[in-house]
Amino acid sequence: MRKEKIEEFQKIIGITFQDTKLLEHALIHSSYANERKMTKEQNNERLEFLGDAVLELVTSDYLYKTYNREPEGKLTKLRASLVCEPTLAICARDISLGNYVLLSKGEDMTGGRERDSILSDAFEAVIGAIYLDQGLDAAREFIKIHLLKDVENKVLFFDAKTHLQEIVQGEGSETLSYVLIKEEGPDHQKEFTVEARLGDKVIGMGKGRSKKTAQQHAAYQAIKKMIQKKTKK
Repeated sequence: MRKEKIEEFQKIIGITFQDTKLLEHALIHSSYANERKMTKEQNNERLEFLGDAVLELVTSDYLYKTYNREPEGKLTKLRASLVCEPTLAICARDISLGNYVLLSKGEDMTGGRERDSILSDAFEAVIGAIYLDQGLDAAREFIKIHLLKDVENKVLFFDAKTHLQEIVQGEGSETLSYVLIKEEGPDHQKEFTVEARLGDKVIGMGKGRSKKTAQQHAAYQAIKKMIQKKTKK
């Protein structure tokens, strides 16, 4: 990877690596390594494995201390919502990680830079690289800034469909449904637009690379509107 790109990415995340090769390593997807006949150790999967463990420790520690009255079951659910693939992919997009991941030509052409699985794995690999380069405190600070800054909204988004269903059932109102209204783009890079409807009324709209993600966004938008209405009353 060109030196300028590595420097650019370091500025985005606010971290200057002592060993920039660690950061480069974190950005090498397996497809890129395979295309260039690199060894398995040269892709970012080992760093992803390490970053996943660091992420789980830091997140567990944060939740344990922040939600000190919640039982183990609730803490486990909260952690699952924070370290899941869609949430990590959102965090990766916030730091434009997709622009810096090294992919094979085929993976790049088929929308790999926007794929949740690739983005979330690279995000964990970057955490692993930070841990090796600068230790646990630096990794903790990165996770705190880029993942834990908005816990309530991330948890709400993760569980949006379930939460919206509970609200609707609690109010005893009309049937909740999700309607696909638009499907755009080639097969490898589809974008779906979905409406959340209560009876015939549209209460939220969302877009996503999959129907499920679009539904989640639609439910999340519906809940946000409901909260805003209650706040204004």
